[in-house]
Amino acid sequence: MSRGPEGLWELLDAYLQAEGLELDDLEMVGQGRGPVLRVSVDVDGGIDVDRLAETSRGVSRLLDQHDELQKSYTLEVTSPGLERKLRRPEHFMKSIGREVVVKTHHEVEGERTHRGKLETVDGGTCVIAVDGRDRRVPFGVIASARTVFRWEPAAKPGGKGR
Repeated sequence: MSRGPEGLWELLDAYLQAEGLELDDLEMVGQGRGPVLRVSVDVDGGIDVDRLAETSRGVSRLLDQHDELQKSYTLEVTSPGLERKLRRPEHFMKSIGREVVVKTHHEVEGERTHRGKLETVDGGTCVIAVDGRDRRVPFGVIASARTVFRWEPAAKPGGKGR
């Protein structure tokens, strides 16, 4: 019984919701003898390694019971991470207010790389504040997008504040 990608999404989404998790993304990467089914899950406040391992075991049992994939694969259950890929409108919505890097297939306002604060998402476009100006980028021209995590330097030992 194969439900196809949409059916697989529905099956996993229902299971993960019952576990109090959100199905963030689902993709099959690689081909031939080594494809990887990557299931990205999220929850408010983040998810720890033990919960990811438990979720991986549950998803594996579910897929074995329903024989969703007709070929061998490696299951990888992950969280979106600090620098998350933005592939669906929901990803962009969750990232409003964060710094992002968006690359486009062709120039938008003279640029193909747009780095700044994600201001809004509406009707098929996202608005990014780039160098103090709002730049509207239609989803249809986005080649790739991700959030940016900035590492802050650690305080030097013996410095001020001791």
